[in-house]
Amino acid sequence: MRSADPPSSSLPPVPSPGFARRAAEALKKAVWRSESAEQAHNGVATVATLTDRVRKYLPSGDVQKVKEAFRFSDEAHLGQFRRSGAPYITHPVAVAEILTDWRLDGAAIQAALLHDVLEDSGVAKQKLIERFGSTVAELVDGVSKLDKLQFSSTEQAQAENFRKMLLAMARDVRVMLIKLADRLHNMRTLDAVDPEKRRRIARETLEIYAPIAHRLGLNTLFRELEELSFQHLYPMRYRVLQRAVLAARGNRRELLGKVLVSVRKALGDAKIRAEVQGREKTLYGIYRKMEEKGLSFSQVLDIYGFRIVVETRPECYLTLGALHGLFKPVPGKFKDYIAIPKVNGYQSLHTTLIGPYGTPVEFQVRTKDMHHVAETGVAAHWLYKDDDSDLSELQSRTHQWLQSLLEIQRQTGDSSEFLEHIKVDLFPDKVYVFTPKGLIVSLPRDATVVDFAYSIHTDVGNKCVAARINGEIQPLRTPLRNGDMVEIVTGPVARPNPAWLSFVRTGKARSEIRHFLRTMKFDESVELGERLLAQAARQFNLTLADVAEAQWEAVLKQAELESRDDMLADIGLGRRLAAVVARQLALGAATDGSEEESTARAAAAAPNVPVLVRGTEGMAVQMASCCHPIPGDAIVGHIRKGQGLAVHQAECFHAQRARRADPERWIELQWAGDPATNFTVGLDIGVLNERGVLGRIAVAIAEGDSNILNVHVEDEEARVALIHFKIQVRDRTHLARVIRSLRRVKHVVQIARPRGGARGNQEAS
Repeated sequence: MRSADPPSSSLPPVPSPGFARRAAEALKKAVWRSESAEQAHNGVATVATLTDRVRKYLPSGDVQKVKEAFRFSDEAHLGQFRRSGAPYITHPVAVAEILTDWRLDGAAIQAALLHDVLEDSGVAKQKLIERFGSTVAELVDGVSKLDKLQFSSTEQAQAENFRKMLLAMARDVRVMLIKLADRLHNMRTLDAVDPEKRRRIARETLEIYAPIAHRLGLNTLFRELEELSFQHLYPMRYRVLQRAVLAARGNRRELLGKVLVSVRKALGDAKIRAEVQGREKTLYGIYRKMEEKGLSFSQVLDIYGFRIVVETRPECYLTLGALHGLFKPVPGKFKDYIAIPKVNGYQSLHTTLIGPYGTPVEFQVRTKDMHHVAETGVAAHWLYKDDDSDLSELQSRTHQWLQSLLEIQRQTGDSSEFLEHIKVDLFPDKVYVFTPKGLIVSLPRDATVVDFAYSIHTDVGNKCVAARINGEIQPLRTPLRNGDMVEIVTGPVARPNPAWLSFVRTGKARSEIRHFLRTMKFDESVELGERLLAQAARQFNLTLADVAEAQWEAVLKQAELESRDDMLADIGLGRRLAAVVARQLALGAATDGSEEESTARAAAAAPNVPVLVRGTEGMAVQMASCCHPIPGDAIVGHIRKGQGLAVHQAECFHAQRARRADPERWIELQWAGDPATNFTVGLDIGVLNERGVLGRIAVAIAEGDSNILNVHVEDEEARVALIHFKIQVRDRTHLARVIRSLRRVKHVVQIARPRGGARGNQEAS
């Protein structure tokens, strides 16, 4: 490859005679792409122009159907006018014309022409089915339902409307494409509405519709929506920036001309056929950079750039070499989105070079196919079919994302939670990591090992315990970086931890974890509730097997519950008292007296039979963190409303005080058999403060076959330091063995186990 020699210093090379004239002529002839709303389509769409566009890529049969849809819509909207005074039919024709830029099918074009007839003209859906078929009618119905959405200022209402939009898009992406085209034309004609409504629509477009367009790869639409929103939301700022950019363009005309001539010459010498376009950053992009980085307009240097479109993928890299031979690249400003495309399918090489007079100039290099996808995204290959077999890579990625919206919806009942899950996917700032087989996985910035695991498969995420990142074992909360190779380590009995919700970044991971926890907590609560109810029933000389179905139905009806499991889960979660339910079952669902009176009579009816605790019940039964009970301790249970059963030591200060205040929610407990798991216990150890003492104590704990979970040192400068340990043991016998091992360390002065509560409430050992 032949290219011009790079300059030997920061000064530009001495130009040949006539260079300035040639640069000015080149700039005058150049295709200059100003990505601002000032070049928005302002012409009035007509059926003639629409028909000409449709005829270019659709068969004659579809063209006739489009004409028929126009005639039907024209008749339905007869006598209706827009706020601008134009006949209303100009709006659906303009929307349909926008869709022809994306080469959408005949059904979508017909639906665009008819998208307002259900709502504005009272036409029945059945009539559309008879005239245009069920596919067109369903598209019109889908868009009409979206048109009914009125965004409220309340977060919950906006979240619910956003959810409906995304779910409609997931079922048939053409519905969303028609809605986006509808919004684009409304934004282009927004001057006709009053300023307050204009600002509301502009903000809604900037926050909702533009991110959806970006996620679908509709970059031309995305940029125009942002520019129009900025123009109507901040009109004064828009005008000031617009004047500044026009002035800067004139001031830098010579510089841009020199760059253009040099680039074309270098590409010609390298025998690369290319189209070179000048490119100007959007006003909103400049404004956002100024705001985020606190810069003035004069400090935003890279507002101009060039886009180079070549024939083949290898020529992209040859072009990059020619550019780097012509101007010096800025370190850290090169990105290869061809080898690793963005999540919305965007592919291009990005590089920033130091041009004449030390001015940074950005270049984008791509093929014609890449340019087509970059501008029209998923609309270039619109998705509405269920068969995945013949989808392109871009289609497959978009199809998977759309289907994931339906999965998240099935697992999420709350609209705000749904919006929280998918918001990060609509505002992507991605990192790209690799599987052990070399597949590329795209994740949001700061995504962790858990996010990666769930992106592979739900079961992998649910059972992950650790990961190897670039061959080294790392914890689950480790953030991933570009280029990491990640291998997930799973365990057969592992399951999601609620703490994961504090660090996961993707909507899929968050929704899957919450779904699992809700399901598991319900099952565990049902099991615990059954044991608590069985214990309470024994106070009335009753076993649950003896309760007739009619008695159960009466109790469930009174409680307004649908199933027996719902009742048992409520008991396990502390929402209902087992003694009251047992009494109702024993007395044939008698309803006399208040719940408090019923509870008191039930509690006095018989001695309290202890409930057995294994310690492996899961989230429904939790060991209290104030006193850390272990097998062998005398224990009591606190039924916490909505949170299940908390197990305390009987001598725990907190437990004793709370039991006096609310005795109805406390029950007697008893350990069941041999422990099947390890339990956390606290130890306070007083030691002579000498070098290496902490290490010797850790060795002693390990020799006692225990694991250290946490260490905290008090009075580090004192002669006798107090060290608080959290360790794992199986029972009191195991704890005694650990304490004997610790006593063999000569520096140990005292060992005590905290009982929970007031200072001094400890068990000396």
